Amino acid sequence: MEDTTVRGEYQTLRMLACAGKITEEMMAVAEDERLDPEFIRQGLADGTIVIPKNIRHQFRPIGIGKGLRTKVNANIGASGYHQLLEEEITKLHTAVQYGADSVMDLSTGTDLDLIRETLIRESPLMLGTVPIYQVASEGSILKMDPEELFAVIEKQTQQGVDYMTVHCGVTKETVRKLRQHQRIEGIVSRGGALLAAYIEATGNENPLYEQFDRLCDIFARYDVTFSLGDGLRPGATGDASDRGQLAELLVLGELVTRAREKGCQVMVEGPGHVPLDQIVANVQLQKRVCDGAPFYVLGPLTCDVAPGYDHITGAIGGAIAAAAGTDMLCYVTPAEHLRLPDRQDVIEGVIATRIAAHSGDLVKGVKGAKAWNDQMSRYRKQLDWDGMFRLAMDPEKARRYKEESEAANAKVCSMCGSLCSINIDNAAIEKFSGQKPDTSEKFLTPRPAAAVAGGD
Repeated sequence: MEDTTVRGEYQTLRMLACAGKITEEMMAVAEDERLDPEFIRQGLADGTIVIPKNIRHQFRPIGIGKGLRTKVNANIGASGYHQLLEEEITKLHTAVQYGADSVMDLSTGTDLDLIRETLIRESPLMLGTVPIYQVASEGSILKMDPEELFAVIEKQTQQGVDYMTVHCGVTKETVRKLRQHQRIEGIVSRGGALLAAYIEATGNENPLYEQFDRLCDIFARYDVTFSLGDGLRPGATGDASDRGQLAELLVLGELVTRAREKGCQVMVEGPGHVPLDQIVANVQLQKRVCDGAPFYVLGPLTCDVAPGYDHITGAIGGAIAAAAGTDMLCYVTPAEHLRLPDRQDVIEGVIATRIAAHSGDLVKGVKGAKAWNDQMSRYRKQLDWDGMFRLAMDPEKARRYKEESEAANAKVCSMCGSLCSINIDNAAIEKFSGQKPDTSEKFLTPRPAAAVAGGD
């Protein structure tokens, strides 16, 4: 297999993979996942794996897709109401510290170029954006000149953005179908609502759909990965799997093929708010319609009545979605539907979503997931607290809870004390069978990327 370490313009990773070449990026992902580099190359060539990495953004790349561990994205970004760059930098570093694999800058308001440039420079992870936000922040969407939209997209690719959410499936026809089927909550995607308003006010087609080949050419130049946005996703569980959502999905399936033919990497975004009994079907349908493209979902949230706790509703749906084959989960924080998240919201959102992702990986048989899980159980059997803390998703919180208890210095915890079932069982095993607990270290070393304790 021929290796290459240099990529020029229009040499996307997908193009190189299709030519049989293994690059440094593919090697890094293979090391991260403990898989053969040829598996990564073949996945890129097939379109079932993407490695979002702009040629102008230097960081250790991470793969998303079939056979890889489920990734976690954290949304950050300022708004017109609340714009503090240092706070966004803090949230970025917090997301990295607690194990996110990706961040998205969803900033609106002013100074958007400065915010984006700073976050790209500071980020050791892939970074995504939604370029329509900048267009709407800088002028009236109803008076948008398509050339302005493409100028913003080109500028963001030149800055080093690794993947972009573009709502190409919000078309005159899909909006018409959505309007014919009454929804409880209408369009909740910000980008979807903007483009639908533009279409309905002007009678013009969505320029992202109408000039999709032009978009592919821009993305290929810098190897920006498509994240085909679900602009008509349900924002209420009562709206899930309706005509508008499915009409858009069918368009996205066609665009996946067109993007791949242009040499572009592409993943597809999904809902949203989805009842438990529809999640698996939604994942399977996306995979079928979009020819196995990596699937990236927000949540999904399984009910609509838990503001302040939507990191939990999102994690419930996310675990089911991950087990069914979803490849990346966008975190939901306790602040969802209420306000911009703060640092603590970011922590809780990342951890809850990592729990969901890992739960799904155990079902999918992702390499390393069971080893991590089983080694934690061995440490619990040994009452090895330092070992447990090392493997915990949030080592700091786990250690703090133990140290704040009355049994801080005891081998047992304060719940069972002298009636600790582990101690009782270990003593019985040793006395009556002559066996001793397994103390071997079988856990695989945490993944090298974004080194976080407990990662697999």
